Amino acid sequence: MRKKLVISTGAGMSAESGLSTFRDAGGLWANYPVMDVASADGFARNPALVHRFYNERRHELVKASPNAGHRALTELEQWYDTFIITQNVDDLHERAGSHNVLHLHGELMKVRSMRDENRVYTLDKDNLDTSTETRDIHGDPVRPHIVFFQEAVPNIEPAIKLAQEADIFVVIGTSLVVYPAAALLNYVRPGVPIYYIDPNPAPVPSYVHVLKMPATQGVHELVNILNPDNQ
Repeated sequence: MRKKLVISTGAGMSAESGLSTFRDAGGLWANYPVMDVASADGFARNPALVHRFYNERRHELVKASPNAGHRALTELEQWYDTFIITQNVDDLHERAGSHNVLHLHGELMKVRSMRDENRVYTLDKDNLDTSTETRDIHGDPVRPHIVFFQEAVPNIEPAIKLAQEADIFVVIGTSLVVYPAAALLNYVRPGVPIYYIDPNPAPVPSYVHVLKMPATQGVHELVNILNPDNQ
């Protein structure tokens, strides 16, 4: 029976694809007050600004490509039942070829009805922009399919279940300060190997194997470590 490999990824996973991160120096939060563009209150106060902000992010995303780290993660699927839990709202894991991706914070290339949250629509690269005037096929206004600050994280329960079931758990490119995602480590069963890849890793317990390097380099090293031929 194949082992279950669960990988939790953050902004550092996509940084080497040229996507702006929020927290780094010169990141998005330096240009936009986060509560204006990424909170429920901000959307209620100025929805036009929020639509413009995510339009910009989509135009940035379609110009980006999966990096070597994204692509290398797909290699692990040949040996393990591999599941990715990502805090990222981009689609680079999917475009790299990963098959099981759970988005904690929503998906940038999707919008949803403001009257029925189950009506979710995928945008295409020729129609990236939305506004307060955009309507879906039912005539409903739409909003970014993003989990704003001050909103619940609908996918946290399935993410916790994956962490509990993991035979190997990996964290890549995250500061481990964004909750509830950062708490997933606490659900990993005792004795399960944990790897943490980040050029500036946060303090973690001594049993966590830390690879202090960028995502692309770290994932390459991880593939070598987890390759059954090398064990």
